[in-house]
Parts: sequence; C-alpha cells; structure tokens
Amino acid sequence: MANGFSKEERVAFLEMCKGFEDSLVLSRRISKYQTDQTMMERTGNTIWRPMPYILNSYDGLDQTGNFDDVVQLSVPATLGYSKSTPWTMSATELRDALQNNRLGVAARQRLASDINTRIMTTACYQGTIFIKRSGAASGFDDVAAIDTACNRMGVPLNGEVSAFYSSADYNSMASNLATRDNLTAGITSEAFRRAYVGEVASIETFKSDTALRLTAATATSVTVNGANQYWVPKATQTAVTGEVSNVDNRTMDLAITVGGNTVKVGDAFTIAGVNEVHHITKEDTGQPKTFRITEIVSGAGGTGTVRISPAIVSATGGSRAEIQYQNVTAAPADGAAITFLNTVAGYMNPFFHSDALELLPGRYEVETSAGVATMRATLENGIGVLMTKWVDGFTLKNFYRVDAFWGTVNKQPEMSGIEMFSQT
Repeated sequence: MANGFSKEERVAFLEMCKGFEDSLVLSRRISKYQTDQTMMERTGNTIWRPMPYILNSYDGLDQTGNFDDVVQLSVPATLGYSKSTPWTMSATELRDALQNNRLGVAARQRLASDINTRIMTTACYQGTIFIKRSGAASGFDDVAAIDTACNRMGVPLNGEVSAFYSSADYNSMASNLATRDNLTAGITSEAFRRAYVGEVASIETFKSDTALRLTAATATSVTVNGANQYWVPKATQTAVTGEVSNVDNRTMDLAITVGGNTVKVGDAFTIAGVNEVHHITKEDTGQPKTFRITEIVSGAGGTGTVRISPAIVSATGGSRAEIQYQNVTAAPADGAAITFLNTVAGYMNPFFHSDALELLPGRYEVETSAGVATMRATLENGIGVLMTKWVDGFTLKNFYRVDAFWGTVNKQPEMSGIEMFSQT
C-alpha cells in the first residue's frame, strides 16, 4: 500500500491505544450504545434514545379502566464530537523513533482529555440534582449527601452511582480520612499515602484532572412570571402539516421576572412551594426541587424566558402521563420566589447513575486508494481511533493525524447532578 506504516509506527499506535484505555476513566462509568454508522449518516448523526420507564400503580383488585398505554419518553443523542490531533514530521525527524513515540503519547493524552472533558461537561451542565455544601470538602458526610439525595428520590444505587471530584476537593476528603482514628489502618494509610478515598456510602468516588467551575449566580429578586407553568410529558407531537415527531421532555420554558443583574446558563435554583417527589411512590420528600438553567430563551434580565431542566411535571392536568412522570408536588404560583443555590464560584463535582449518561461511539471511513495509509483500533468503550498518514513528495514531510468521533447524552437529568462546596 502506498504510504504504508512502518513496524515502529504500528507498535507506537498500539501502545498509544493501550494508554487511551487507562485515561478514559469517565467513560467506564457510563452506559454505551453502539450505533449503526450507516443509519447514523442517513439521520444526520442523531438517534432518539429511551429514557428510563416509570410506571403507575393502583389500589384494589378491580383494575378496569387502568390499562393505559405506557408513555415512553426519549431524548435525542447525537454523534456531535469530532476531535483530531494532527502533526508533521520531517524525513530527518523520523530517524528518531523515540520522538515519534512521544508524539503518539501526546496525541493520546489530548484526545483522552477531550473525551473526558465532553463527558464531564454533559454531566456538570445537564445534571439537575444540586447538592450545596456550606463548608469545604471534608469526607464521609459530603459523599453521603449524594447517597441521601439519590435515595430520597428513588434513584437506584446498586453500586452504580459515581462521583468525580476536583483534585482540590478530593484531596481535602482524603486528608480528613487520613487523620481519622476510628477507621481501619488500611483506609487511613491509603488516604495518607495516595490521597485515595474510594467507595464511600455506596458511592464510587474518583479524582478528576478535568474540573469545571461554575461562577456564582448574581441575579436578584427573581420570581416566576405567570401561573400554571408546568409540563405535560408526551412521546410525540404532530405538526400542522400532520407530521409526527419525537419530543424531548427533559426541558421546558419558564417565564420569569428578574429584579437585578442577569441569570445565566448553569445557575441552579429552587422555587418556593415546589418540592420534589419520590420518582416511584410520588410521595413528597419535603425537600425543594432543584432545577438548572440550560438556555436563555429571551431576556436574561427583567422579564424573560429561560429553558430549565428538569421540566416541571406536577400532575396538575391529571393526565396519565403526568401522573406517571410526576416529579414535583405542585406547579409554581405566579410570583413564586426563585432562590439560587450556586452562591459562590467553585468547582462542579458531578455524580450520576450509570444509566443516566450514555456514550455513543462513532467511526470514520477513509478512502485508502488515494495514497493515504490508515490504522484503526476500537477502544474498550467502543470509540474508534483512526490514525492516518501521507507523505508530501516535494518536501518529504510526513503528515499524521489521530481522530476520534463520538457523542454523549444525558438521558435522565434527574439521575445526575453536581455537588459544590463552600457555598454560603
């Protein structure tokens, strides 16, 4: 084959892919869905993935009239991330095999960071459970707060909930464990020597070198503008033309009034009089429901509209779909006060159930008869890594690139969230 890879280059590529596996910690903790690449190309690289079911139950032996169609909700998932690390090497540089290998390692580190960062971003900005800690990270109680929040709303744990902390917050937890006298020697030693926390309160914890920060909310005197703002879940909608299409039920638009400053994407808040309910039993947990702003539709200050997640499903309308997916005790009243929770800038520490987030691996196809050499490998998480090479006959420069193509989706924002520390 023209422009074929040398044995050294093939070995370097295999070593690079092995290193990928070690770096992609985040992708191991979420679900994977293998897509048909031909179908994805024909659908604009978008596929609708089902949200977890929630079913109703009724009292009594006679269930006449209770046999309804189950409303299956779905969300759009897109192969939306395409990352490449390109570089060139001269004919003289190629004589140094070590140099070539170092560039492969650098390409791996960059792409692995891109993949982890995209998963982290999806988790941080689309997770809706917000845990506000007034002090610095200190250990067990911080992680146990995640366990409490998930159990309270009926999010299954089963050892499948993971939490990723910034280095600063994770090391603070390890410091607390390292100085405790009432733990086994093994736990305190690991915490002291390796700054290791591990599994706490049924939650698997990890230290992340990809930490995203959220600035403090600055808007003041924010209230709900208008009554009866709630969402009725529906699987599909019909356009005036008669065309039926799927509906994304994770968000809804909320009209608000802002007294001072502006709201922004990422802000977390509660609404007066709107409590969360257990996802299955629909019992009032006694805790305010937490929401996130995902988009500014119009007017970040004054009177405007924001897109929030999750949608407010209060069962106000009484439909079976509303009862099935009810997540709050009541729709907000007109003028209900909105209280922001991210009061101090800090790191967002995401946590999620493995079924909430999903990774969609993609792949590229390259025409090799055009004089381009290719090597490909499929990583443990399903993502295909493609390495291509070609040579410029005029300059004897060798052109390399390593590519990855994938997508991430948060199928259930109410099974994921963030924890922030030192919030007043």
